[in-house]
Amino acid sequence: MSTQPVKYDPKNMIFRRLGSSGLRVPVFSFGGWLTVGATVKGDPVKEIMKTAFENGINMFDTAEGYAKGECEVEMGRVIKELGWRRTDLIISTKLFWGPHGSPNDIGLSRKHIIEGAKEALERLQLDYVDIIFAHRPDNTVPMEEVVRAFNYVIEKGWAFYWATSEWSAYEIEEAHHVADKLGLIAPIAEQCQHHMLHRERPEKEYAPLYKKYDLGTTVWSALASGLLTGKYNNGIPPDSRFATNKDFFKDTLDILTKDEGLKKIEKVKQLTEFAEKELGCSVTHLALAWVAKQPGTSTVILGATKPEQVIDNLKALDVIPKLTEEVLEKIEKILDNKPSPVATWGRPALDKNGRSPF
Repeated sequence: MSTQPVKYDPKNMIFRRLGSSGLRVPVFSFGGWLTVGATVKGDPVKEIMKTAFENGINMFDTAEGYAKGECEVEMGRVIKELGWRRTDLIISTKLFWGPHGSPNDIGLSRKHIIEGAKEALERLQLDYVDIIFAHRPDNTVPMEEVVRAFNYVIEKGWAFYWATSEWSAYEIEEAHHVADKLGLIAPIAEQCQHHMLHRERPEKEYAPLYKKYDLGTTVWSALASGLLTGKYNNGIPPDSRFATNKDFFKDTLDILTKDEGLKKIEKVKQLTEFAEKELGCSVTHLALAWVAKQPGTSTVILGATKPEQVIDNLKALDVIPKLTEEVLEKIEKILDNKPSPVATWGRPALDKNGRSPF
């Protein structure tokens, strides 16, 4: 006797289109970078993902390079064990750093994209993923080869869409030109780092792409690896991400002891006070809501080592409506890091209500 799949309840989750596609994604999703398959394994993974699903998150992000493929293994196992209906889920994975270490197990050659996609599906125990990302650009491979290979993956039904991660605007533009020339499918989204202390690329470099190609972003590190939670305001807690991944965050830890890092911590302290007094929320909720509020953001990927963190982070949903233009202006004064506008070389600004390519 077959059991009925667990029914998905979106609760009060907000949904948006992923870039130019028709795919609807939750404004907050869950990702396994640095945690799932590494510091978090077994039943704790199931509890975190189950909690996310029960609170409206139905998008899960992984990569072949996360814990050398173990993140995909863990997520795939949980999806199967919890009996979720596949059509309720949005699963994304990324290709670039294969887990085997051989010369053709890294990069974006046609060989690795096709073989990597097949192996990722095996680890996930799935017939397909919804989105497959090029985890980094590969300047050793012709762009035509990359575009054709991802289109092959889509034609085979192994993925519905392809996207990029940490590509430059120039590289994304080139992919679109190649796809247009060959009548193929172009990338629909970019997975980029975006938070209150890292803004230049997502807010300035990508700005023309948002309008030209309706590009969407799936944001990672919205909390600056925990810096924007305020937990590092008075040092490095022993159970924090910076402490448990010292080698990975070596440069970041070094910066925190210098003027640049100390200035960032001071801003976080001011943001903490503003969030609590002006909005009645934590700086964590403010930081997540702020990224979600940005025009190009499709979904913000949450990380967690405990189920309670997922529930707490989702309180940011209540903060998004509070971020009025007036509130955002006050935040800008604290941050004081808004990317400068594109130079006009003395020409007067265009009427903002008129037609402009940017």
